[in-house]
Amino acid sequence: MTNQEIAKILQEIGEYLEMQDVPFKPRAYEKVAEVIASFQEELSDIYKKGGLKAIGEIPGVGASIAGTIEELLKTGRSKHYEELKKKTPVNLSELSSVEGLGPKKINVLYRKLGITDLKELEAAVKTHKVKSLEGFGAKTEENILKGIGFLKLHEGRFSLGEALPIARSISERLSKVEGVERVEIAGSLRRMKETIGDADFLAIAKDPKSVMDFFVSMPEVGHVYGKGETKSSVKLKNGMDMDLRVVPKESYGAAMSYFIGSKDHNVLLRQLAIKKGFKLNEYGLFEENRKTKKQKNIKKEGNWFKVAGETEEGIYEKLGMKYIPPEIREAQGEIEASLNDQLPDVIGYDDLKGDLQVQTNWTDGKNSIEEMAKAAIAVGLDYIVITDHTKRLAMANGLDEKRIRQQWKEIDEINKKLEPENLKNKKPFKILKGTECDILKDGSMDLPDEILEKLDVVGASVHSLFNLSKEEQTERVKKAMNNPNVDIIFHPTGRLINKRPAYEVDMDELIAEAKKTGTVLEIDAFPDRLDLKDEYIRKCVKTGVKMSIDSDAHAAVHFNVLEFGIAQARRGWAEKKDIVNAWPVEKMLGMLK
Repeated sequence: MTNQEIAKILQEIGEYLEMQDVPFKPRAYEKVAEVIASFQEELSDIYKKGGLKAIGEIPGVGASIAGTIEELLKTGRSKHYEELKKKTPVNLSELSSVEGLGPKKINVLYRKLGITDLKELEAAVKTHKVKSLEGFGAKTEENILKGIGFLKLHEGRFSLGEALPIARSISERLSKVEGVERVEIAGSLRRMKETIGDADFLAIAKDPKSVMDFFVSMPEVGHVYGKGETKSSVKLKNGMDMDLRVVPKESYGAAMSYFIGSKDHNVLLRQLAIKKGFKLNEYGLFEENRKTKKQKNIKKEGNWFKVAGETEEGIYEKLGMKYIPPEIREAQGEIEASLNDQLPDVIGYDDLKGDLQVQTNWTDGKNSIEEMAKAAIAVGLDYIVITDHTKRLAMANGLDEKRIRQQWKEIDEINKKLEPENLKNKKPFKILKGTECDILKDGSMDLPDEILEKLDVVGASVHSLFNLSKEEQTERVKKAMNNPNVDIIFHPTGRLINKRPAYEVDMDELIAEAKKTGTVLEIDAFPDRLDLKDEYIRKCVKTGVKMSIDSDAHAAVHFNVLEFGIAQARRGWAEKKDIVNAWPVEKMLGMLK
């Protein structure tokens, strides 16, 4: 079983246990599920290397959960999970995807109305059977209906965070099939779109049949649409469609360019090729009546002779262009920018020096400050900001004035431990004092200014009252920006991809206010958020508003998600100069309020 499949089952075990009012265990299962979903190494590989002991070393995994994971890896099943499902036979993944429906409400819906899936829920809401239940009401019915409508709009879409780990795991296994020379992910997944409908792979293989046989026989495959000599299509058990194509080496670059897309980018590229006297398709770039037509081994299509195609770079070069990174191939001016040598030098995947939003076990995080610092060092960061929640978020054990002062003392102590002389001459690392301070309804802060002004970095965010009018919500965030101590607005639109729409806010107005007040806008890298959207990042770049790319880490393994935020920044044409935590710590601190 893959990490994603195991994480889903552990998450659902936690939800089933919560339905039964079992204390403590539900959160333990949910926390481990979140950790495993972010793991880059497959649990099956960890288990092969170290057995049950290695599984037990995963953060939060006790003997019971370790046993469940071992059973899943060995048999693909969990007796405990199946028993819980039998007691409450509901489609948890469907029902819990509706915003505001937690395990306890799902349990009430099942016990009182026999609702087991989304279709039955929608029918019950439309006939007003839900509003009379305890803990529900007319407003809840209305919100459930809105939530179902939102889910329908995004049906069949997978978040980047769901899709990419699965695709990478499959790509790695395909590359190990005998005779395979090269395999790469193509399509919208290669462009790092925030959601994808399917995944494409391109391969070069001496024996295409072997790789096709392997592809259609993978354990994740639920249905085979078709299997051919050079192309096969499957549907995974999780519902995601995947295609594999084997192409000749001499056409690999042209095929990659074609299958990466986007469609609109490809149309413009082909039109440019025609203007320059070429023909471009998935097999190569061709020129008519080429003088070197007598050259041996040159690919010919009628009177057209191939002049490029083995590499993408070769095609762009032949067309008189700079290579265009896949993330910005969206027909948004990148062709003209490339021709005029005006492409952005987009931020690189190794360019971040710090992370400005990190949660710890002082509130709702899973690891201590020291553990988070060591994990950040391990991924190559130079600094992090501890930004635990504030008191209004009681469910997250938010910090009040007394507890945040206590946290400062711990940060000072750990910083001493991490001084270069204590790290055996490793490069300096700094833990900065910060907060993720709630923005209250009137735009004021959840902590007093006398606390905020003592912090290194103040992040502010909206966690409540998402249904305010567009004007009220915009004014609320603008007021926070005008606080002289607020440096960054975290996840500025509050969206959860495929789960919850953004709250209504005038982003153009907020970007203008951020410029006026010198407030940084965050690109939250957590794949459920990716907030800001790429279109807003592009506007920030044009306006000169600085941004940060933060993990929103709640566990040591979450620093891995920074990649998704960097991809989002690249899609918005952001360069290092636009991202404050791509700078050294002193320069970053120097530009904050």
